[in-house]
Amino acid sequence: MFGVVRPCRHVMCRSLFEGWMAHLCGLCLTLRAEHGQAARLVTNYDGLLVSVLAEAQSPERSPHRRAGRCALRGMRTADVVDAKAEGARLAAAVSLLLAAGKTRDHIVDRDKAYRGRLVAAGASRLADRWDAAGGRTGSDLGFDVSVLRDAVDRQAELERTGGLGLLELTGPTETAVAAAFAHTAVLAGKPHNAEALAEAGRFFGRLAHLIDAVEDLAEDRASGAFNPLLATGTSLAEARRYCEDALHGLRLAVADVDFEDDRLVRVLLGREVERSVRRAFDVASGHPPRHHPGVDDPRQTPGGRRPRPGWPTPCFTGTGVCLTCGLYQPEWSDAHGEPCTDRCWCTRHGDCCEGCGDCCSGCSDCCSCCGGDGGCCDGCGCDC
Repeated sequence: MFGVVRPCRHVMCRSLFEGWMAHLCGLCLTLRAEHGQAARLVTNYDGLLVSVLAEAQSPERSPHRRAGRCALRGMRTADVVDAKAEGARLAAAVSLLLAAGKTRDHIVDRDKAYRGRLVAAGASRLADRWDAAGGRTGSDLGFDVSVLRDAVDRQAELERTGGLGLLELTGPTETAVAAAFAHTAVLAGKPHNAEALAEAGRFFGRLAHLIDAVEDLAEDRASGAFNPLLATGTSLAEARRYCEDALHGLRLAVADVDFEDDRLVRVLLGREVERSVRRAFDVASGHPPRHHPGVDDPRQTPGGRRPRPGWPTPCFTGTGVCLTCGLYQPEWSDAHGEPCTDRCWCTRHGDCCEGCGDCCSGCSDCCSCCGGDGGCCDGCGCDC
């Protein structure tokens, strides 16, 4: 899959962010436990949605455990989804299969680092191992892995054919994601959810494919690489309309699913996907990414509060981990490389988002921190 759902800590309640991290770390550790250290390379943000959906439908089938210290968590322990959880295992299988397909596609296209013969040969062997590993785990879970493999092959064939419409090109991705989403209903013991989840998967797959195309548009135009927007003559305005329609369909499909706890699902497949769409088109249109109110001025935190004096100067490692607060801030994050004392979620004073225990006691600041629309309270039970 692609990098659609990429939440930052400063736009999500602490409890929801920790839940998201439990699935992200759980996916990484499941890959290691079942397929070895190298398999952790395929850990991705969108793949963990499979684990999230499985747990949201049946939390008792998604056991957690306490994981040891990790550099990407600032050498802290954390609550993570256990590798025994079938949702985490399915997420691992899907991530491996799709990563294998994407690696082979890079090799065929002789993209960048894959142009060297030795590098291509090594990558090909790695892709074969990932494909075999994903196939074994998927089959153990009763998942038809041929759907994903066929989708990858069909995508390459469609791109070679040419003369197709945009939605024809997004079709294989939609099919692959729909199959993965739908199978979480089987794992959760709620087969009646399969149809709605498949529909949600189709719309999410379409969004993932389109957002990826928008983000790569300038680079693909310059290099001459295949891009579905360029191949079909689709303008950014038209692509945005396709995305808006898909967002609407995704919301309706998610609303039809029988969840036991849908808070994290609604945040990830709702607000975070919408943010990804806005961010992609803002950048592609030559506009700077939108920032949250109050955080454009590095001298103050949202709500006009200045950082508490005396805090240690934060230090970021080469991996984007803040050694002061232990949070990971990737390059695409609005907060990447910025002092954590400039962020309300690190100041630990007057932050109504922390834990959401007394969220409504200070909603004006809380909601300004998260976009002025109560977004931080989304899914935490507060009425603000």
